[in-house]
Amino acid sequence: MNPSEVLLVEDNAGDALLVGQALAECQPSVHLHIARDGEQALQMLDQPEFKPDLIILDLTIPRVSGFGVLASRPLKKTPVVVFSASESQSDMDRALTLGAHEYVRKPLDWTDYKSAVSGMIHKWVRFG
Repeated sequence: MNPSEVLLVEDNAGDALLVGQALAECQPSVHLHIARDGEQALQMLDQPEFKPDLIILDLTIPRVSGFGVLASRPLKKTPVVVFSASESQSDMDRALTLGAHEYVRKPLDWTDYKSAVSGMIHKWVRFG
């Protein structure tokens, strides 16, 4: 079985590393692609051969914000989970209105962080 393709849109190298470590422990395996800003994410999503099974999106990213990515998202069928440190209800409402499938706050505790990431994968990625 091929690994699932996950696009992480995250400018914080520490958070990208944590997500990568959490996904490394996921079964079945996941192939992680990382975009460091919204512009790079949209360029990747514009490529017809790139069809991620899940997009994990931070809101506060350079060039094009997470909201901008959601608003102009070319792959409408792909589930998007916003993974953000923001606790603002208006950010959550806006992300869900723009088409995010779920809004998950980034936990501070590593165990919670890991289970949040694996929870996204098991909830949204269809294996096999």
